[in-house]
Amino acid sequence: MPTPHEAEKQNTGPEEADRPPSMSSHDAAPPAAPSRNPCCLCWCCCCSCSWNQERRRAWQASRESKLQPLPSCEVCATPSPEEVQSWAQSFDKLMHSPAGRSVFRAFLRTEYSEENMLFWLACEELKAEANQHVVDEKARLIYEDYVSILSPKEVSLDSRVREGINKKMQEPSAHTFDDAQLQIYTLMHRDSYPRFLSSPTYRALLLQGPSPSSEA
Repeated sequence: MPTPHEAEKQNTGPEEADRPPSMSSHDAAPPAAPSRNPCCLCWCCCCSCSWNQERRRAWQASRESKLQPLPSCEVCATPSPEEVQSWAQSFDKLMHSPAGRSVFRAFLRTEYSEENMLFWLACEELKAEANQHVVDEKARLIYEDYVSILSPKEVSLDSRVREGINKKMQEPSAHTFDDAQLQIYTLMHRDSYPRFLSSPTYRALLLQGPSPSSEA
């Protein structure tokens, strides 16, 4: 005849064994041996990483910032006719011009491919960051915004580049997305840039007079 204490163990043991683990529980497995769910990577939303709440706040801030106008560094005075003409000489000259990037980004928006420029700009910002904690957070946000297949702003990358990023995301650095950035830069150069040069937007800029006051 089992004692009351033994009966209590028998009643609760199987129930506890059959209970599925809660991913939102605060007393999860020790951090020394984290369990990785094969359905997701360690930085995705469903994983119980210690920095998850902070990441979600940064994610929300990132989402809100997408609704803001162009960054101040991309907003500049009307370019001179000489500068506008130089954009047709090479894609590099267009991308090295703040005014050129702003106009080209507006053109990409009309083609529903603005995410290519946004990704390129985000990578440039990441490469200029020296703080490793900030690098880690920005890299994860870039991944979720532009690389994740679940993102509506996913950019077009081949499988080799994606696999390389997935490996580098285990220890993100300021150059985690270098290969992807080059691939998107090449895509914009070969695909969008020729259409931009033939677009009414660019042609209108070419026809502008040398004096900005002529627009008044």
